Amino acid sequence: MREQLEQGTIAIGDYNHFMVRDPKERRICAASFRERVLHHAIMNVCEPVLERYAIHDSFACRKGKGMHRAVRRAQSFCRTHDWCLKLDIAKYFDSVDHGILLGLLARRFKDARLLDLFAKLLAGYETGPGKGLPIGNLTSQHFANYYLGLLDHEIKEHLRVPGYVRYMDDMLVWGESREELKGRLGSIRAFLRDRLALKLKEGVQLKHAAAGVSFLGFRIFPWRIALARRSRRRFVRKHRLYEQWFEEGVLEKKELARRVEALVGFTRLADAAGFRRKVLQGAGRFRDGELAAGDIG
Repeated sequence: MREQLEQGTIAIGDYNHFMVRDPKERRICAASFRERVLHHAIMNVCEPVLERYAIHDSFACRKGKGMHRAVRRAQSFCRTHDWCLKLDIAKYFDSVDHGILLGLLARRFKDARLLDLFAKLLAGYETGPGKGLPIGNLTSQHFANYYLGLLDHEIKEHLRVPGYVRYMDDMLVWGESREELKGRLGSIRAFLRDRLALKLKEGVQLKHAAAGVSFLGFRIFPWRIALARRSRRRFVRKHRLYEQWFEEGVLEKKELARRVEALVGFTRLADAAGFRRKVLQGAGRFRDGELAAGDIG
């Protein structure tokens, strides 16, 4: 691989394609082991450069950030601002423009061989002419996060928005009135269209922050965080599935416990101890005390 990289002859695009539905259907493109090694090698060098460009309130694909920190930050803005605008991008990964992305990468990286490698990575997958990033690759996650970094800087430095949080293509913008945020919405929509060739999803939400803001599977209030309805349904559905797999011999007891712990871990940020206890203590594997009450709470 090293020799091929030095000679510029490395082949890229060996993907295993499969569909998942959790909760919506997505096409996952899992790179071969060899290409995953390549992706990690690239990001070992490039991630610090991309990190220096990121704003404080971007939370995806960054060390020390993550989903729970994004939710906590969103809650802090709900306490200090009256209105909130919830946005996300229509078919985001499928819509990333290769030419625009390569131009943005060329602002941060000047090595011609590296830029050529980026171009090969992008050309190895398309949802349309010059469009799309494969979901499931390390490089795709970082490229997708960096692509919207241009919007981050527009919002913070030119629109001067004080309250803003982004987790990949899920965005929240705060303001003091409906009229203010309607104006922000027009500016953001035009910027996405003209500079990044992206469109917002239909059904943009603009509401009073005190009424609760839906974000990343949670319902965020100024002084409380609840599980969103779809997260509750997902918890119950996944838990029942894992129980079924255990009964069928698909999962060993340790693997069952590991998977349930992951479900519980997601919900711990919310005020959901009673919900967790009701679901888990009603399950056959956990009525016998395999998960301690403290773990549930």
